[in-house]
Amino acid sequence: MITIITNTNINTGTEAGERADGRASNELRPLKIEAGVLKRADGSAYLELGGNKILVAVYGPRELHVRRIMQPNRAVLRCRYNMAPFSVDDRKRPGPDRRSVEISKITSEALTPVVFLEKFPRSTIDVFIEILQADGGTRCAGITAASVALADAGVPMKDMIVSCAAGKANEKIVLDLSEWEDKEGEADVPIAMMPRTGEITLLQSDGNLTPEEFEKALDLAVEGCKKISEEQKKAIIARYGD
Repeated sequence: MITIITNTNINTGTEAGERADGRASNELRPLKIEAGVLKRADGSAYLELGGNKILVAVYGPRELHVRRIMQPNRAVLRCRYNMAPFSVDDRKRPGPDRRSVEISKITSEALTPVVFLEKFPRSTIDVFIEILQADGGTRCAGITAASVALADAGVPMKDMIVSCAAGKANEKIVLDLSEWEDKEGEADVPIAMMPRTGEITLLQSDGNLTPEEFEKALDLAVEGCKKISEEQKKAIIARYGD
């Protein structure tokens, strides 16, 4: 089991200590990525980002027996995002809710463009994302970890999808919002992208931003994705070598 830990500060000229947790506006929370943490899964990954603790297991490609969703010329990528009852301060009711169903859907849509699904007709690739501890930004962290787990499973992909968010808190555009900033801030812009080409596979915006603020948040999120992408690669290389 290999652990990669970083505390990444993207240098854009801001000073440290601007936020409640001491980070600069352009700084990621401490990041830890491990690949291959589960023996019984085809691929797996564990990720910590700040207080987030996320475990992902991938099974497949394997035969799909549900005929109503089977595709004769490609595989189906199914994602299940789930928050454990103990992942938040107030105990969460077990089982899927509207939010987890929505995030499961957008996660599948964010990952699908990079996977060569046409190589596995009438098959399924199942991705299980378990949020063990939530600290803001779990959808982005889950997508990032899922991509590492897919690579660990040997699923052929064009690139590893990486995801990060920027937003507005205390009237400032900041990178990688904490739980407090996510809940109390003015806006949130999560994205997912292919680092090699810059193609964005997920873009959401929640809150009010001026066009200039949106552009700044998007640029900051892209730079955050590039930094996280390097740690994804390090985790895979550390497990399998060059």
